[in-house]
Amino acid sequence: MAELGMRFLRLSSLVTACAWLTWTMSAVAQHEQHEHPAGEPENLGKVNFPVSCDPSVQPQFNRAVAMLHSFWYEKAIEEFAAVAKKDPACAMAYWGIAMTLYHPIWEAPDAAALKRGSEAVAKAKSAAPKTQRERDYIAAIETFYKDSDKLDHRTRALAYEKAMEQLQARYPDDREAAIFYALALQGTASPTDKTYTNQKKSGAILEKIFPEQPDHPGVAHYIIHAYDYPPLASRALDAARSYAKIAPDSPHALHMPSHIFTRLGLWQESIESNLASEAAAQKYNAPGNELHAKDYLLYAYLQGAQDRAAKKVVDAAPPPLPG
Repeated sequence: MAELGMRFLRLSSLVTACAWLTWTMSAVAQHEQHEHPAGEPENLGKVNFPVSCDPSVQPQFNRAVAMLHSFWYEKAIEEFAAVAKKDPACAMAYWGIAMTLYHPIWEAPDAAALKRGSEAVAKAKSAAPKTQRERDYIAAIETFYKDSDKLDHRTRALAYEKAMEQLQARYPDDREAAIFYALALQGTASPTDKTYTNQKKSGAILEKIFPEQPDHPGVAHYIIHAYDYPPLASRALDAARSYAKIAPDSPHALHMPSHIFTRLGLWQESIESNLASEAAAQKYNAPGNELHAKDYLLYAYLQGAQDRAAKKVVDAAPPPLPG
């Protein structure tokens, strides 16, 4: 075991020093140079988010929300923009654009993203949403973008969480409201809270919905994130083994189960998960997803003492960019 640990430390140091930067830079360059394939992925799970827009755009709106739930933000924003183009009076299409620019459990948006998000909220409001429920959804995300030049990120994230708590209480039969509230709770979880208060609260909400909507991508996905900690990971094993089947065309959905497999030492399942994610990322030109899958794949190979396979991952790192 000690020998395996030393092998991992030596090889992981090599990867960190020599491959990480080249992977990242090459991925960014490829993303800028190549367009997405013509066909759009089809199997992203089942989402039913009724809106008062032109009925002809409802399926595409649902599809965009499914992408949003799998953190496929760059694709989701394209879909919401397409909905808005087909139906400029669809206020919720602009809500969707604003939602894609706020990543609750990833990085805080930069100034440009905050500006775009604020503009999307303004367009949503000016489109005169037809129902109170839609006005409430728009008002909720507005709390995050409002006064971004005066209030820090966490203050605005907490305001959004509170707004979503009120929204899901106001519409108890609206499962989307509950699902987005559960994600908002994770976004404001304190990293120093080792009792995992927010994560457990979020997970409890999602676990109630999972049996009702077993094919919903957001439910399984957010359960994994809620319990992506060593003391909690076993609670997410069923969701982890379901998520890739729910949304098999999403590179992130294929990868995310490996977070739980890694926590639980299920190395072969992690390997299979990340090989599938890597292939999907290459198919849909999603370099960030490909990089993340390779990271976890390398770790799983090393933990299983599959050093030759791990070395192939390192050797496959693209050469440094010229100049």
